[in-house]
Amino acid sequence: MDRLSPLLLAALLPLAAQAQEATLALPPGTDDSLRDVLEGSSLTLSLESEGLTAPQDYIAAARADYRRLLAGLYSEGYYGGVISILVDGQEAATIQPLEAPESIRQVTLNVTPGPRFTFGTTAIAPLAPATELPPAFAPGEVARSLVVEEAATAALTAWREEGNAKAQVGSEQITAVHPASRLDVAIGIVPGPELTFGDVTVSGNERVRTRRILRIAGIPTGRVFSPEDLDRAATRLRRTGAFDSVAVVESDAIGPNDTLPIELQVVESLPRRIGFGAEISSLDGLSANAFWLHRNLLGGAERLRIEGEVSDIGSDAIGTASGGTDYALGATFSRPATFSPDNDLTVSAEISQEDQEDYFLQQLTFDVGITRYATDTLTLSFALGYLAAHEETDLATRDYTLLTAPLTATWDRRDDPRDTRSGFYIDAEATPFLTLTGDTGNGARLYADARYYRSFGSRFTLAARGQLGSVFGADRGDVPQDYLFFAGGSDTVRGVPFQSVGVDLPDPETPGETVTLGGASLAGLQLEGRLGITDNIGAVAFADAAFVGEDSFSSDGDWAAGVGIGARYNTFVGPIRLDIATPATGDDAFGQVQVYIGIGQAF
Repeated sequence: MDRLSPLLLAALLPLAAQAQEATLALPPGTDDSLRDVLEGSSLTLSLESEGLTAPQDYIAAARADYRRLLAGLYSEGYYGGVISILVDGQEAATIQPLEAPESIRQVTLNVTPGPRFTFGTTAIAPLAPATELPPAFAPGEVARSLVVEEAATAALTAWREEGNAKAQVGSEQITAVHPASRLDVAIGIVPGPELTFGDVTVSGNERVRTRRILRIAGIPTGRVFSPEDLDRAATRLRRTGAFDSVAVVESDAIGPNDTLPIELQVVESLPRRIGFGAEISSLDGLSANAFWLHRNLLGGAERLRIEGEVSDIGSDAIGTASGGTDYALGATFSRPATFSPDNDLTVSAEISQEDQEDYFLQQLTFDVGITRYATDTLTLSFALGYLAAHEETDLATRDYTLLTAPLTATWDRRDDPRDTRSGFYIDAEATPFLTLTGDTGNGARLYADARYYRSFGSRFTLAARGQLGSVFGADRGDVPQDYLFFAGGSDTVRGVPFQSVGVDLPDPETPGETVTLGGASLAGLQLEGRLGITDNIGAVAFADAAFVGEDSFSSDGDWAAGVGIGARYNTFVGPIRLDIATPATGDDAFGQVQVYIGIGQAF
């Protein structure tokens, strides 16, 4: 037999020392769910995947696993289990971490669960009137330890909601009756006194004034304590965008006259921020936008956002549109906690130009309004606005000014607005308008955008979007063009030219030709199937359709549809989107392809 050289033998010895094997041994017929819980509880079984191979690591993990495996058994209702952890045949509990052997070959976690226990007596008192204990905390149910914790937490939470902020567990008697495989539980609650909010202090702020932070948080000093009020205070402060972190800390000690002092701990964000985005379409050219934001303009968490957008860049050069470049430049100032902690004052102004194939529009708008955060997911707003515009079409040229009163309601229940997998989103707008000067009518514009998302498994999501709009109170010819509706483009029908679907009217200057202007009603539908191929790469198939009616709620008009496929690549700012679409109706049906590239899902 050939002999190994001393140098080769020395090189192989460290590899042999690291050849540990860790296994979990359970009796035959053990429930798979219990095996999963125990494997997830063990530190020893996770060492190899974490790259830890030193004998000291295995000894320390094995010694810790007695308690961890026992907790795993308790969590599934097993209170008579036996645990033995052998390291090369020696019980791990008898090996000191500093006396670990130079090498370990086998670690065996032997667990005998024993019988599964059920609850016998389940007593917890006193309970607040609105307490809702877990249904599983009842005689005859599996006696999982987590259920006991949930029951105690539910009892304390109910007392806190009644104003007893310092409610605590006063006594706890848990008895395992082994002959009957029964667990008896008796928990005593000490509610403590009903408290009111006391002094509120602020720490961590440098640039945002303390008085404004207190105003924004809106903790009602003198009112009966409520954890919901604290949650709302933290939400209001985070919503300003002026803070990187917000913590609402209750005092450990009760203040004079049964009050509870509160401390608001904040970490301020950098006051300025810039951002930009872009989208390119083979039909409409390049669109780009950018913004500059100040989060604390006047020292009271006021926000000033200046943003600009330029679209249809290069559309003339690629020969796909006869319109020119569109632009918009606007500024928005918002002041939180105006009139009440849940109201924001908003002042905005914008100048814009739309140079489309069939109309040209220059516009100035100015709005002052209030945004109301009714709940965490429902936002309402009302404003008074002034609009001045110059409009040119093949039918007429006119200048006009309007007084507007837009009202909006947004209900957002999406799990992630950047890449939604479940939930819904509804945005409804009503904008009455009154002509101050010019040749336009009086009326109102209604518009609703609803989106629904549902996932099947971890990889596939179905997304649907519906749009409805109508203008009433004025004849279509007397309505400003940007209050009318068009279809076509990435926001309505992909594969169809932007705003190419509307109302076709005879061109007075060219007999036999038509001019496409906006309609007085809109109905649109977009469907997407989103499939995650890997954690970062996804594929999409979609179908879009929209109808533009001549009059309010009209069945006379034009419609278009488009279909396509796409790809997504997930990044920290949201998915990068690539869509390839073709029209499914009209003379160009399936005869041309349009490409859209942008950041974020289509909807």
